[in-house]
Amino acid sequence: MSELVPGGNLPLPDGAVTVRVPGPFDVSALITDDGGKVRGDDDFVFYNQPAAPGARLHGDTLTVDPPGLRAGATRVTVVVSAADPATPLGRLPVPTLHVTGAGGRSLARFAPPRPRQETVLLLAELYRRGDGWKLRALGQGYADGLAGLARDFGVDVADDPSPPPTRSTPSATSTTPRPTPNAPSATRPGRPTPGAPTLTRPAPRVPPPARPAPTPAAPEPDGFLGLVNSARTSVGSPPVSLDARLAAAARAHAAAMASAGQLGVQGADGVSVHQRVTAAGYAYVTVGEHLVSGPRTPAEFVAYCLRTEQPRRTLHDPAFTDVGLAYVTDARSGDTYWTALWARPLTPAELARAQADVVALTNRERARAGLPPLAVDPLLAAAAQAYSTDMAARAFYSHTSPEGTQPWDRAAAAGSTRRSIGENIACGQRSAAEVVEGWMNSPGHRANILKPAFTHIGVGFAGGGPAGTYWTQLFGA
Repeated sequence: MSELVPGGNLPLPDGAVTVRVPGPFDVSALITDDGGKVRGDDDFVFYNQPAAPGARLHGDTLTVDPPGLRAGATRVTVVVSAADPATPLGRLPVPTLHVTGAGGRSLARFAPPRPRQETVLLLAELYRRGDGWKLRALGQGYADGLAGLARDFGVDVADDPSPPPTRSTPSATSTTPRPTPNAPSATRPGRPTPGAPTLTRPAPRVPPPARPAPTPAAPEPDGFLGLVNSARTSVGSPPVSLDARLAAAARAHAAAMASAGQLGVQGADGVSVHQRVTAAGYAYVTVGEHLVSGPRTPAEFVAYCLRTEQPRRTLHDPAFTDVGLAYVTDARSGDTYWTALWARPLTPAELARAQADVVALTNRERARAGLPPLAVDPLLAAAAQAYSTDMAARAFYSHTSPEGTQPWDRAAAAGSTRRSIGENIACGQRSAAEVVEGWMNSPGHRANILKPAFTHIGVGFAGGGPAGTYWTQLFGA
């Protein structure tokens, strides 16, 4: 089973797959083509309309049979919202996606960064790539509920008699944000139930017996570096060096997994492996990780990584220059938990290159659409960089900061006087190419990138936080 992070991809087997989100949530799905819009009401699967060709919803479980989808469908977006529409998702448990294949075989699990004020979350999407289908973890939310969903996907949202909501922005895309008099607003439809659902508090959980203290392994596992660099040299990748900070972060995370008795990007202490890296004093421009249980020696660990496609790709990745490895044994079960961390340090030159790559890829997409390139605006760049750094440092992900500031507020605070501001944010992507591809695959983000009125751009990047990477595009006109 794969543990996915935002932006992570997984090839799906042939046949039907099921996705389940347990908890006090409503699960729904949007069926779209490459244009990113629904074709009609039948493309929205939810509690009042639980079936469409190739997709069926039963309680908290959605079953998707890609060959059975309507003609032209290339994407199924899985959406989760609170069963009580007035409840922000941040007040509920993190909505965790469980994906299974034929025979109930577990394929993937995805726990997104904890939402805050968002009421609707795009959790994942199943999408066609060539002759096969893949799953992409998203974790992108809307603070304005189904109104934001309607705007991006073309869903008809019925009006209700309540007053229109105050202006808010989706935590995945924000565009043309400066309010205008008499601007239209969509309202979230009321859930057709006799009253708001009541959430009951479960009985107190009896804590399990305390686990014995885990036993840490030696800080420099024998033979590991030689095995890794031999494998990297065989594919033309440069060697990596052991880094004491990465090793310390790896040891802390392996110990956390051993104490909890399970693998996870986030430990039972609520700290992600990426937060451990930055806490150890290592700032990175790109990062990768192996979280594994089973191997008994460093040689077995490397052999496992080379046998499996995604771990092998990480081990061979030429972008990495440093590595840290640690393994810790759970004294109660005898299981050994491994953490390998791969990274490239963040320097002013590396940051400038990452920002320039995003600008270049964005302008390439605009050129393909016949639009003029965007010029870099230092003030927008300063605001974008500050916001990425803030999201990583304070572990939030939204267009609205914890203090309530919006993209245009942050642009003005940086000294910008541009009258129209738009923002794209993303988290979890490991490269400029990956993040721009993700934005272009999302209707709202793509609309910002290809908006003819925008003339300038600023880009921000920061590593750390629960998701590992945080990207910001700030557009201006």
